[in-house]
Amino acid sequence: MMYQRSSQLFAEAEKVIPGGVNSPVRAFKAVGGTPIFVKSAKGAYLYDEDGNRLIDYINSWGPMILGHAYEPVVQAVIEKAKLGTSFGMPTALETQIAALAVSMVPNIDKIRFVNSGTEACMSAVRLARGFTKRDKIIKFAGCYHGHSDSFLIQAGSGAITFGTPNSPGVTEGTAKDTLLAKYNDLDNVAALIEANKNEIAAIIVEPVAGNMGCIPPNKGFLEGLRQMCTDNGILLIFDEVMTGFRLARGGVQELFNITADIVTFGKVIGGGLPVGAFAARAEIMNYLAPLGPVYQAGTLSGNPLAMAAGLSMLQALDTDREIFKRLEEKTAYLGAGIERVLKANNVVFTINRIGSMISVHFDANPVVDFQSAAKGDNETFKKFFHGLLQEGIYIAPSAYETWFITDALTYEDLDFTIQAVNKVSKTF
Repeated sequence: MMYQRSSQLFAEAEKVIPGGVNSPVRAFKAVGGTPIFVKSAKGAYLYDEDGNRLIDYINSWGPMILGHAYEPVVQAVIEKAKLGTSFGMPTALETQIAALAVSMVPNIDKIRFVNSGTEACMSAVRLARGFTKRDKIIKFAGCYHGHSDSFLIQAGSGAITFGTPNSPGVTEGTAKDTLLAKYNDLDNVAALIEANKNEIAAIIVEPVAGNMGCIPPNKGFLEGLRQMCTDNGILLIFDEVMTGFRLARGGVQELFNITADIVTFGKVIGGGLPVGAFAARAEIMNYLAPLGPVYQAGTLSGNPLAMAAGLSMLQALDTDREIFKRLEEKTAYLGAGIERVLKANNVVFTINRIGSMISVHFDANPVVDFQSAAKGDNETFKKFFHGLLQEGIYIAPSAYETWFITDALTYEDLDFTIQAVNKVSKTF
């Protein structure tokens, strides 16, 4: 496939946009080469500026669970746009989608909409701090909760040290209140809690990690976090920006029957438009202004276009009770096929998957946290990425990102992908 037009567009973009992109992973720095510029998309396919068709396995990083340009969502946005795009005032639509979300997700009474997953996680942490009157939080290495200062923290020199910033612009003062733990390691979390008694407001976690590849929780990990939080007066925040309304109708809380105190959402809940949300039981949510002292606001929060798209998407997922079973079956089929051909070609790999999330790690050992994910063979991944791209398949341009399966994918698409993996892996 040729990407001449994309190369031209990227050169033009670099002149006026930092790095030529508005989100760093799009720049292909991790895999080399020139980013693909998309012209349109429909169903399971992307159509780029050079006229190529690509089978899409990132689906706008998750929200296109029913495929691109899903007709009910498109029509809902068009009809709502005719009436005005933003008011900065309440609309009945906000209550509709809020009521539906609350009915679908266990253990939440109220929800507030924002404009991104970053906003949702930032607001959830602020709310947790206000509610508990504590300052510190625990996050996990490799879990991404957006680019708010509190979350851009890397490990210190030991298991119970304070974090240090890993982005210029994040102050040491902010970093000292963020403690870094190892994903799937309850002993590490317990040590942090013991070293910071009565100082930790919240533990925030991707209950299924998606930003170091797909990494499901080990058996007992989420249950252990729940118990530690309960025992120590800490709020448990599930970052379900990726997993919410994707792994189950009610997200990971439903899937594993584990209760979080605050849940954050994004991606699917917006139907492809910029939306985030955070939710909890009324006791916690009532700490938000205008009812309580914790301030959070946004001019475009709950804007009618995003609410229309999100409501249409959630209604589709709420009424189709077979959707999550179909997605899991397609993902399992794809995973089994890729495993078969990689084994046949003597490729060293590990596949992680859960529901409609899957990733291929080029390492023989189990991938259970950021440290084990980082051991993957990145040079092989680069060959894998570009090989699939030449075959007309688009996966995330980073070894540290999950693939997202959409219901629009046919089994013919999956078979084509498996055959392409077979062809590409013979070149390793």
